[in-house]
Amino acid sequence: MLPVDFFDLTVPLLRTKQAVLSRQPNQDRWGLWQVHWQLGEITVFSSFYTPTDLACLLWGIITVAIFVTAQFLPLSWNIQAILWTALTLAGTIAMVNLTQAWVKVKRLSWVLHAWVALMLFGLILTDLSIFLCWGQVLTRLCPLWLGLSALGYFLTSLELRSRVFLLAGFIHLVGILALPYLSSLQYLSTGIFMAISLLLLAEFVWDIRLPIELQQLAVPTAEPLLK
Repeated sequence: MLPVDFFDLTVPLLRTKQAVLSRQPNQDRWGLWQVHWQLGEITVFSSFYTPTDLACLLWGIITVAIFVTAQFLPLSWNIQAILWTALTLAGTIAMVNLTQAWVKVKRLSWVLHAWVALMLFGLILTDLSIFLCWGQVLTRLCPLWLGLSALGYFLTSLELRSRVFLLAGFIHLVGILALPYLSSLQYLSTGIFMAISLLLLAEFVWDIRLPIELQQLAVPTAEPLLK
């Protein structure tokens, strides 16, 4: 059982970046990447992204590319396996490079290692099922990846004491339960479940509750949006 005060219930699940930035001095905004699209006097889109946000966005793009390809493009499974392997490995390397400074400051290296292990395990199992014709695994690739993602979110939730990651894990479990009713579009549905969670994580500031000693160790200018 988790202690009653495990999560900080006084903090909203998700907060807009603008609301958080308005309380941050300019010198504490180091490392942010700003996107600002404007047509004339009209602002179409404006937001800020930390390296961790970019990792989430990158995985969202990779997820959509993989599962949309599986759903709609008439490519052989072998070719798809090669493409998926390349994209997954590239995404994993990029994720490590983008987040290593943040996880080092917050002492969360094991969480990053867990995600890498989950991605590599899923990749190896997927490739083996395709190249060795493991039908029982091949027909369950969607619940496999949703389950691995759910496990990763649950582990992250426990370490960050975050209800957002806990909710993301449950959303993926709901996705697994929904797959039998979406059998003709299961790859597309899986991509949507995974990509939406990643997009929300990239666009908003999460609720986290690190132990006090870790918060004191954090360098303010290293992570302007406390996630």
